[in-house]
Amino acid sequence: MSNIIKLLPDSVANQIAAGEVIQRPASVVKELLENSIDAGATQITLIIKDGGKTLIQITDNGYGMSETDARMCFERHSTSKIDNASDLFRIKTMGFRGEALASIASISRVELKSRLKNAELGTEVIVEGSVAESQHPCQCPAGTTVAVKNLFYNTPARRNFLKSENIEKSHIFNEFARVAMATPKTGFKYYYNNKLTLQVDPSNLKQRISGLFGTTYNQRLIPVEENTDIISVSGFVLKPEFARKRRSEQFFFVNKRYVKAPYLNHSVENAFSELIPDGMHPSFFLFLETDPSNIDINVHPTKTEIKFQNEAFIYKILLSSVKRALGRFNISPSLDFERETAFDDVIFDKDRPVSMPTIKVDPDYNPFKTDKSASRLMSERKNPQQWEKLCNDMKEAEKTDDEGQGKDHNIFNKNFYDECSRDINTSLAQKEKRFWQLNDRYIITPVKSGLMFIDQQRAHERILYEKFLKKYENKKTTVQQLLYPLKAEFIESDANIMREIIPHINALGFDISEFGGNTFVINSIPAEIKESENIVQIIEELLENYKKNLSEPKLDIYKNIARSLAKSEAIKHGRVLTEKEMNTLVGELFACSMPGVSPASKPALFILTYQELSDRFK
Repeated sequence: MSNIIKLLPDSVANQIAAGEVIQRPASVVKELLENSIDAGATQITLIIKDGGKTLIQITDNGYGMSETDARMCFERHSTSKIDNASDLFRIKTMGFRGEALASIASISRVELKSRLKNAELGTEVIVEGSVAESQHPCQCPAGTTVAVKNLFYNTPARRNFLKSENIEKSHIFNEFARVAMATPKTGFKYYYNNKLTLQVDPSNLKQRISGLFGTTYNQRLIPVEENTDIISVSGFVLKPEFARKRRSEQFFFVNKRYVKAPYLNHSVENAFSELIPDGMHPSFFLFLETDPSNIDINVHPTKTEIKFQNEAFIYKILLSSVKRALGRFNISPSLDFERETAFDDVIFDKDRPVSMPTIKVDPDYNPFKTDKSASRLMSERKNPQQWEKLCNDMKEAEKTDDEGQGKDHNIFNKNFYDECSRDINTSLAQKEKRFWQLNDRYIITPVKSGLMFIDQQRAHERILYEKFLKKYENKKTTVQQLLYPLKAEFIESDANIMREIIPHINALGFDISEFGGNTFVINSIPAEIKESENIVQIIEELLENYKKNLSEPKLDIYKNIARSLAKSEAIKHGRVLTEKEMNTLVGELFACSMPGVSPASKPALFILTYQELSDRFK
């Protein structure tokens, strides 16, 4: 049998490496920015065109490269940052593998210009598809400029998998923001399609966060500072009231490198556990410094995943650091364990004689005997735990929430809905129906077959969702003009999504327009929303819900927006409802086409039949 194993050509090997390192234009931005930081740059300019497909250019004022280095940097595994294998465990730089430029040059046209600070001339190198086309002296400023053109031109399948321009632009900004946040002493300029989008000057971390995410963050940040022999923690967490529904503003940096570490996120969220509602997540910008030998950053091609030697200690240190910061700024209650407070309100009468306390015992007490007042008290008392046990079937229905996510299924048949609807409407018309609220979450009402439990938030989401869809279909909206227009400022990635969905949001009765930069103006709102409500927060929640729903690829954009706004505006768990409000809610729910499920296909109601109730007492 002939030999079948052969070495791959360098161009093919580089493209394979590119598949691991360069996943999209944002990956190129990350690698080139890190190279500029490692080169000691104090000023970096990023220029992007057409979502990075046409041009990605980065110019820095770093050390620059000699003629030989300018050519060698395009060779695989060529690096100035590692001499031997032991250096892998003492990494202090951002890029170190020596694959970035070789991988980028294999799938694009790269033009590099670089000059050492003490040299009269620089060097220009042009590489296309791993083939060096030219190298010659040139006039250029000290530092390095790398222009990446026509990304993925020779791998059309990879190019076709790229998302829309705005989505790719958002990914690019995210990478840009991470590098800029980690290096506040470096100035950055960001141009998109020949327009200056963002400029941040050298500053401290707090000013850098405000420069990237908006000046409103100045009042939201709580500093965190902790130094130990194992690790040092610094940075900021946002106040609990600014918690978000997504983890889009959770940033961890280890030795100034952005990393993803779920157990670290869990530590911070644990510190906020009693301060924010369920389903919300804290925002933070935290920096950890430790000896490079204590971590392994070479566990993933993109270098965003790391491994700590002492994960348990790091978890506890981070948890206590955040809790201490929250307590220091009176965000969480603090306890003084050194003082007994039980006697604070006790007043002693010095003239009253001291006597031995007495204990009264009723010898005729019967623990099995109840009186009317006790039984009445028990009947009026809410006991959610016992109701949870009684309504075990309701828990079973909610176990299928994740499985039903995104599916347009019906948990009850149409005859069941029709029967319940007739029962509800008849009782409402005769004013016989009684409603009770359990645990400020469920509405309970008797029906012919038993007791109906309605989740008030999911029910209201269904009602609003169908109302918004009808507005889309009929193109008829009732709006109310705001007395004073409101401004909403977003980070670059969120602003890009807003630009995409503004026409669809406005179709619901909003009037939102761009004001300049990443700021938008709200001129009017739908009639369903009260002007006294926090309109900007509603738009922010709508955007958060919209991004969360993007994981469902088959969800149309207008359904996504209708669902997002319905979730933002729906009555929340924990709100006490009057009987009139419950009457209205139930009546509107059974006027919907699918009253049994929320827009996310989660159960909105549940029937505990009389037979099931009877079986419980057998």
